[in-house]
Amino acid sequence: MPISFSTPHSPVLVAAILLLLTCGPALSTAQTSTEAPSPLRPGLLENPWEAQWIAPPDTDRQAFGVYHFRHTLTLDAPVDSFVVHTSADNRYQLFVNGTRVRIGPARGEIAHWRFETTNLAPHLQEGANVISAVVWNFGEHRPRAQMSVETGFLLQGNSAQSAEINTNAEWRVTTNEAYQPISRSEWAIDGYLVVGPGEKIDASKYPWGWAERGFDDSGWAAAEELRPGMPKQGPRGTGIYEAWKLVPRSIPRMEMTKQRFSELERTRGLQPNKGVLRGTADLVVPADTTATLLLDHGHLTTAYPEYEISGGTGSRVQVTYGESLYDDEGRKGNRDAVTDKSIRGYYDVYMPDGGQHRTFRPLWWRTFRYVQLKIETADAPLRLHDVRSTYTAYPFEANASFSSDETSLDSLWTVGWRTARVCANETYFDTPYWEQLQYVGDTRLQSLISLYVDGDDRLMRKALRSFDHSRVSEGLTESRYPSFEQQFIPPYSLLWISMIHDYWMHREDPAFVRSFLTSIRNVVDWYEPYVTDTGLVRAGPWWNFVDWSFEGGVPPGGEYGRSTILSLQYAYALDHAANLASAFDRPDAADHYRQLSDSVTTGVMDLAWTAEEGLLADTPAQQSFSQHANILGVLTDLFPDKRETAVMKRVLADSSLTSATYYFQFYLHRALAKADLGHRYVAQLRPWRKMLERGLTTFAEEPDPTRSDSHAWSAHPNYNLLAIVAGIRPSSPGFGTVRIAPALGPLHQIEASMPHPEGTITVNLERDDEHIRGTVTLPDGVSGTFEWNGTTVGLDGGTRLIDL
Repeated sequence: MPISFSTPHSPVLVAAILLLLTCGPALSTAQTSTEAPSPLRPGLLENPWEAQWIAPPDTDRQAFGVYHFRHTLTLDAPVDSFVVHTSADNRYQLFVNGTRVRIGPARGEIAHWRFETTNLAPHLQEGANVISAVVWNFGEHRPRAQMSVETGFLLQGNSAQSAEINTNAEWRVTTNEAYQPISRSEWAIDGYLVVGPGEKIDASKYPWGWAERGFDDSGWAAAEELRPGMPKQGPRGTGIYEAWKLVPRSIPRMEMTKQRFSELERTRGLQPNKGVLRGTADLVVPADTTATLLLDHGHLTTAYPEYEISGGTGSRVQVTYGESLYDDEGRKGNRDAVTDKSIRGYYDVYMPDGGQHRTFRPLWWRTFRYVQLKIETADAPLRLHDVRSTYTAYPFEANASFSSDETSLDSLWTVGWRTARVCANETYFDTPYWEQLQYVGDTRLQSLISLYVDGDDRLMRKALRSFDHSRVSEGLTESRYPSFEQQFIPPYSLLWISMIHDYWMHREDPAFVRSFLTSIRNVVDWYEPYVTDTGLVRAGPWWNFVDWSFEGGVPPGGEYGRSTILSLQYAYALDHAANLASAFDRPDAADHYRQLSDSVTTGVMDLAWTAEEGLLADTPAQQSFSQHANILGVLTDLFPDKRETAVMKRVLADSSLTSATYYFQFYLHRALAKADLGHRYVAQLRPWRKMLERGLTTFAEEPDPTRSDSHAWSAHPNYNLLAIVAGIRPSSPGFGTVRIAPALGPLHQIEASMPHPEGTITVNLERDDEHIRGTVTLPDGVSGTFEWNGTTVGLDGGTRLIDL
């Protein structure tokens, strides 16, 4: 069955397809909905909505607050369809008769504010029904990635019947006084940590049962109407609208799968009972006791944790989340070791009210491998019935596979995919624990992993469009987006161009790619004034980050002066821009990009090439040398074939060069393959094996001491095992044809498969010295080539025997 998630561009067709992707029943372990789509009501994407954005009255709508909204609906009979569209600022959870049916909105920016479409019919019944929502605004404590105007909730019915519950002043609302934010300043952990506040919940102030039908909301206030919902295409007339521009959600629901902790590592102040990990036995903390429990999930995860508690009036439960544990000197060491280590990280605080079977759960999910509960009781004992969590992430599935006679690669594959999964949610993340921000440099790699292992391109498309929306008038994209705090990394704008090129090579979607051509020109134009008469690029403003192996991430010449590395990054993007311009009938632009690239690369060779070293220097001063400059020289075709092979051999052998860290090794490995040294790739995986030896269950940001234990830019072995070792790459745009050039290195046998827009590609090979045999299968209608040791054979759809 062919797979493709690319969508056409007619607003009506887009909306219909998005409804299929996002309209579904209650949140469950299912990753996709099988519910048939309903057409969006005419004019929904063009005209102002009847529904009003609503908020609690007499409230600072830009401050921290948690609010509950309710509306009663009476039905004379069951219904088959009851479709509504919902959104909120900052976020919401929608309930029907006490059942959570939707979480949103999908993260975005004000000018493209997402709404979700949900069929409530499966949860409605004859008679009285309660439609409710919890809406929160984290105010000044909100995540950096959370854009915001002010607190608000919106629900629009898709039909005359469902429009009966449009948000307006008939909805009831109350402020949940139980919540207080725990700010970043209160967490005893160093590093850039910007994922939002911890939550302190006083159960004695919580309106328990607020979403249920029998709850008495007579004391709640009437909601205040703010303004009508407005789609992105509106408004007409003056064109003035100061708030959210609504667009349909373009990605599916996040996965929600129940899971359990694997181990109760230690307890203090009470008798251990591991039954609490399975919900089969209670753990009782006596009155006037301080007790701690350290839980190990077994591997790092992103999840909504839940704690079921009875009693404990006056007690305090502090729950701390950590990627790892630390020794007294702040070192992580082996991540499996717990002896003489303690937890550091962000935390939530729950204050039980003595009620029975209270379930405490944060509004936003947490990232953790280790969780510590510190329980301080007062005059009453506390009974902990259960600790559990619900895993959440973008619903990627492993539709690809890789195995070989070197079974240790299996663990690399598993951990790499886990890393990619926890770093993908409503956007891609650099790190789920520390930032939850979508950076261009990280996202390019993550997108390729997604295309190769799952085949789902929807999150990549959303990211490409989001970065385009981030561009400022000067032409640059922001380095990370969405984010309410601007940051610019000019080289990341160049990588955005390369990311568009990646999409073009892997998907037949010309209208989508064409829509970026003017934006690409804007980025190129920003750089042009910084190209000197010599051809090299001089350092411009902002943060010229390349890799953490340099001080501050900036290569020599990147702060002041001229930089070989920045120059070649520009040429690399220009080459990709020229390919795109040529393909989409912009010959003048293509010629301009190629001339610029030639000027830059000529300048680099004239000023940075050292015949004595046989390498490119980092600057014309020729005082420092790095892997990075020479990697980029190979990727920009700076050298003839034999020289690029010699350069890459030197790059691997010369320990005096500034070495690429995990992130930039993606480009190192691409350069190896280009220089006909792909057979050395497997040997380059030693840093990833070392991470596994140190007990990491996801791949880290950089070698120890590292801030982040989960960084998707380090997950690229999952891509390269397929693209380099199995050798599967597109040889024409849209993956229309395939080039398979395996580079087994020390391996003698591989079995690999990956999704293609037209089906599945499989490669099963055995090698005996220079002799290779096996089978290659391409989807019907897809052709390509197989290359081995200078011999090329043609491939057509179906299975081809290989014996070379």
